[in-house]
Amino acid sequence: MEPLVAPKTLDELISSLHRELAGDEADVKRVKWLMESYEAVPSEYAQFVKWDPDCYTRTLVDRGNGKFNLIVLCWSEGQGSCIHAHSDAHCFMKVMDGSLRESVFGWPNTEGSSDEKSLELLQATDYPKGQCAYINDSMGVHRVENASQTRKAISLHLYSPPFDMCKTFDERTGHIRTCKISFTGHGCAGSQEKPSCPGS
Repeated sequence: MEPLVAPKTLDELISSLHRELAGDEADVKRVKWLMESYEAVPSEYAQFVKWDPDCYTRTLVDRGNGKFNLIVLCWSEGQGSCIHAHSDAHCFMKVMDGSLRESVFGWPNTEGSSDEKSLELLQATDYPKGQCAYINDSMGVHRVENASQTRKAISLHLYSPPFDMCKTFDERTGHIRTCKISFTGHGCAGSQEKPSCPGS
């Protein structure tokens, strides 16, 4: 197996991810190491930074030859996602500025049932700048939020394989709905559309 080299730039990170995710299986430890090793420089990702006072934004950075999507998310103060799953994909989240809180919940057992039961909170973790979180559907469903009321946050997300539909969950009832995931705004190298349902 080829030894990993810490990427010094965003372009190097993208190239390394293309190599690492060229096959059918993702090595979670190696991909997470690459994401954590990249020391984000604001000038490199500035073209993907878009702010919306009503909702966080999702800007596509790279399509990964169909193997993954790399996306910059921008969170204004207090903004957060709904509780959602990841369509059996790997999800990596690196905080590039500010900090983000991830709340992980157990899967509801109400699918196909009219019973209502609140989701069980399994853990809540605050991730400061530079740290990388990982989740997949076997670990639960999650919500990501910028809990700060005074500072914005920016994160870099990788999904492998990419997906455009996901399940979202009502925290109080466990009710499930399926919604389309898209992108936001526009960018020089990034592709963006308004999301119909927030996910991260």
